[in-house]
Amino acid sequence: MAIKDWINKRGFSVRERFQKMMKCIWSGQQIRVDDTIASSESLATRDYSVSGYSSRPGEMAETKVDNSNIEEAESSLRESGYLNYEEARALLGRLEYQKGNIEAALHVFEGIDVAAVTSKMKVSLARRCEQNRRRSQSDAAPAMSMHAVSLLLEAIFLKAKSLQHLGRFGEAAQSCKVILDNVESALPEGLSDNYSTDCKLQEILNKAVELLPELWKLAGDPQEAILSYRRALLYYWNLDMGTKSKLEKEFAVLLLYSGADASPPNLRSQMEGSFVPRNNIEEAILLLLVLLRKFFLKRIGWDPSILDHLAFALSVSGELRAIAHQVEELHPEIMNRKERYSTLALCYYGEGEDIVALNLLRNLLNSRDNPDCILELLLASKICGENMSCIEEGISWARKALSGLNGRCGQMVSKANCLLGVLLSSQSRLVSSDSERILKQSETIEVLETAEKMMTERDPYIVFHLCLENAEQRKLDVALYYAKQLLKLEAGSSVKGYVLLARILSAQKQFVDAETVINAALDQSGKWDQGELLRTKAKLQIAQNQLKNAVETYTHLLAVLQVQYKSSGAGKKLLKTKGKWDRSLEMETWHDLANVYTSLSQWRDAEVCLSKSKAISPFSASRWYSTGISYW
Repeated sequence: MAIKDWINKRGFSVRERFQKMMKCIWSGQQIRVDDTIASSESLATRDYSVSGYSSRPGEMAETKVDNSNIEEAESSLRESGYLNYEEARALLGRLEYQKGNIEAALHVFEGIDVAAVTSKMKVSLARRCEQNRRRSQSDAAPAMSMHAVSLLLEAIFLKAKSLQHLGRFGEAAQSCKVILDNVESALPEGLSDNYSTDCKLQEILNKAVELLPELWKLAGDPQEAILSYRRALLYYWNLDMGTKSKLEKEFAVLLLYSGADASPPNLRSQMEGSFVPRNNIEEAILLLLVLLRKFFLKRIGWDPSILDHLAFALSVSGELRAIAHQVEELHPEIMNRKERYSTLALCYYGEGEDIVALNLLRNLLNSRDNPDCILELLLASKICGENMSCIEEGISWARKALSGLNGRCGQMVSKANCLLGVLLSSQSRLVSSDSERILKQSETIEVLETAEKMMTERDPYIVFHLCLENAEQRKLDVALYYAKQLLKLEAGSSVKGYVLLARILSAQKQFVDAETVINAALDQSGKWDQGELLRTKAKLQIAQNQLKNAVETYTHLLAVLQVQYKSSGAGKKLLKTKGKWDRSLEMETWHDLANVYTSLSQWRDAEVCLSKSKAISPFSASRWYSTGISYW
């Protein structure tokens, strides 16, 4: 006879029996065997008392049992015919957790013998999967009902949440990991779609998969968090699209900003020739591109932070053109015209395509729909300052930015004045009359000094250009003062500061001091940053008539440039915007070396140097000049 029919025949009320059981748990008394269904593991045959949390029998009448717990008990009793010890603890623990009694709930959950029920849960999960595949119910009944499995897994999850509330994050993570270990061990191929019909089990798994990496992060173990995220994304947990996308974004953020070096993922199965990320940055980029792809397919909503994180990851990798490509693919409704053009201009400017960037900014700034474009005006004036054919246009952009700011932000006004000063300095070299040039130079110094005065904190960029302008106007004492201030401000981290100081000392005929400065900079700088330092050192040696030493220095410089040029890998990618400048430096070094050999009357060596220069760039004015000196 079925249990349900037997219960109905005997006239038992499931709700009354559950209340008796809860009363027994709270009071520490035993329920008589004839009041419950006989079972060797039933609560009726065990004496249980929660010391410190039990109440007097008279108080039980005032305690209201949560209806959801009663319904859980009814389901368990109808499915299995009895409510065993672990299930009763799971229900009582959940009741305490819902009331906010975290410590009491944890005390109850810790009484559940997880090891004892693990094997039964695994068997039940595996049999459920087999039954779904065969679409047959003729197999033997599972060791534990799916309702009981969900109830116990929920208890383990709530135990992890309780430990999290108490600040015991490592223990919470270990407890949460038990849920995923059991399910993954029982179902190596992942959850089938049929499990989604069991909403309670699927809900618990979704929460556990989300919680585990968060607990490892709180415990200060980013490596375990990374492994947990990979496990969540590589194993088929039957997660919904929103949960999976949330995990992908959180994982990408962890990879980018945690500072932990993750080993490459060990993919269980992959197509031959498929891409496998080699480091944190590549894995984060892959995840963020997957999220963008989901958005393009309208599977998830738009999240602007995805593009922000992707832009950061690609810029760190030196792939600014890839950012531009992603921005160009976005629908106009996602990113407004101003933001789109500004981002694209920055990307192309970083890639060295100044004219493309400037044209984008022109299209934006010439439109009346964008009145407040201060940052774009400053960027446009900066680009114009690096292109001698656009100086006048750059000055107009800088003045427009200053008028738009109207003194609102001192730091921005300081930057705008500095850019204006750089542009005026470039303009002063283009004028024909001396009087006009002197006026432009005076205006340049005045504007740069205004920029310095308005700095909230000293800006190395402004100090550098103020020093450079004074040096070009032969105000060497003032320039020397600013050069020393620049070195102190940058703590010796900039090669340009050392080179500028050495050149000012050289202009004052202090060659020995200038070479000492360069040697100090060489000791502190990396190998790839020594190019301009070595060239300056060689010029100082020539000025002291130490031609043999200069030849050795130039030879050393060319060796460094050759190794740098032939080097491959991520380092080369980051230097690609600097590549043209490095090739130019190599060409000028061959010219300098040819001139030294000419001075030493070593004509054949000079010709070899000039042929090397011609191989780099056949159209070079300085090479023709050096060739003429050699022939003469």
